[in-house]
Amino acid sequence: MWRWRGTIDRRTYAVAGCSAFILKYLLDKFVAFAVFGRSWFLWSYWQPLGPDVRVNAIHPDTRVFAATLLVLALPFIWLGVTLTVQRLRDAGKPLWLVVLFFVPVINLLFFLLLSTIEPHSVAARREAMPWPETRKLDRWIPRGAMGAAAASMGVTIAIGSMFTVLGMEVLRSYGWGLFVALPFCLGLFSVLVYSYHEPRSYSSCMAVSLVPVGLLGAVLLLAMIEGAICILMAAPFALALAALGGMLGYAIQAGYWLNKGSPAMLSIVLLFTPAFQSAERLVNLQAETFEVRTAIEVNAPPEKVWNQVVAFAEIPPPKELLFRAGIAYPIRAEISGHGVGAVRHCIFSTGPFAEPIEVWDEPRLLKFGVTANPAPLNELSPYGNIQPPHLHGYFVSKQGQFLLTALPGGRTRLEGTTWYQHTMWPAAYWHLWSDYIIHRIHLRVLEHLQEVVERGARA
Repeated sequence: MWRWRGTIDRRTYAVAGCSAFILKYLLDKFVAFAVFGRSWFLWSYWQPLGPDVRVNAIHPDTRVFAATLLVLALPFIWLGVTLTVQRLRDAGKPLWLVVLFFVPVINLLFFLLLSTIEPHSVAARREAMPWPETRKLDRWIPRGAMGAAAASMGVTIAIGSMFTVLGMEVLRSYGWGLFVALPFCLGLFSVLVYSYHEPRSYSSCMAVSLVPVGLLGAVLLLAMIEGAICILMAAPFALALAALGGMLGYAIQAGYWLNKGSPAMLSIVLLFTPAFQSAERLVNLQAETFEVRTAIEVNAPPEKVWNQVVAFAEIPPPKELLFRAGIAYPIRAEISGHGVGAVRHCIFSTGPFAEPIEVWDEPRLLKFGVTANPAPLNELSPYGNIQPPHLHGYFVSKQGQFLLTALPGGRTRLEGTTWYQHTMWPAAYWHLWSDYIIHRIHLRVLEHLQEVVERGARA
């Protein structure tokens, strides 16, 4: 039951699947109640952390609970995938349909279908034999390994470029379709094309699944569609998913069970990816608000720190590679007026933030909204200044504040906070990058304030 190869009949599949689910539910319920003191029901799988929990504000105990559930789920995920692959093979169906195992709600219907569909006879299965017995694409795909690899990469890059442009320029959707569905399908598609004439080794299949994604990034850079910074940020996630698709492609071709013809294979990328992107566009996912806090201690009382918080002189040019590569960084802050209603302007390398003051509690709290956002970065590109869509409106700072807390010995704890939104999914991945960048921006400002105030105190 734990292997990719072989077949399993519908009765065994249904019994094993239901038994595994019951066991997992009882295990999750026991761990939730006995270890964490939480209730757990069947519907908890749709909202395991509760309806009001946001990813950016998870309590440490909840993080441990979520991590425990994830670890417990791993063997059941592996079992579910291997059982599904074997049942698909027994039914003579394309093995790439295993992707439906991960789609909420649809996976339940998919399980019911596989539990009832009859196995195919040997004669019927031979109609779905692998690439060596199909001839529709013979003249387009070379038989040699190098030629097949080159054809696979060329077609994959072309299709990937087309759907990347569709997602970025037409649908204006930086989400699951672009960053999840597309790299997974490209990894799977490239291996299926590569193994069209004969089975290939695992290492060569993995190389063929990963190289096109890297070359696609180079094409986007050279075609002025994207810059190097965002390509490098997306690379770890995209390569991991392409590798996962390549693994599935290898399992399919190694078992000599492929689709009944090229139209079904091509639909993996040509239909699934744009359909995913379009559905995501229609759903119009609402962006979460994330929060980043950074604090340092200053050897001066809050009264001495306050004036520098309100407005500070120009910061020396950055030495950090992050900012020198093009990420926007703060230069100075100016203010027009005094108290609530005044407008603070924080000048960045890409332009000014407009920050109307909402709370002026001198010398404790300065809180402000944000009514204008400059571009989050200058894309690193051989063509100079390019303007991909994600530079405008996909990252938005909503609010910020400085909190000054008096400490013993005439010191001050200075904490900067930024609340922001971004409409790039998966949010859990992209907010790791944005949190890190904002934290570095905070440190650039706070350390500058610390240096200025302490230098003044020494003088």
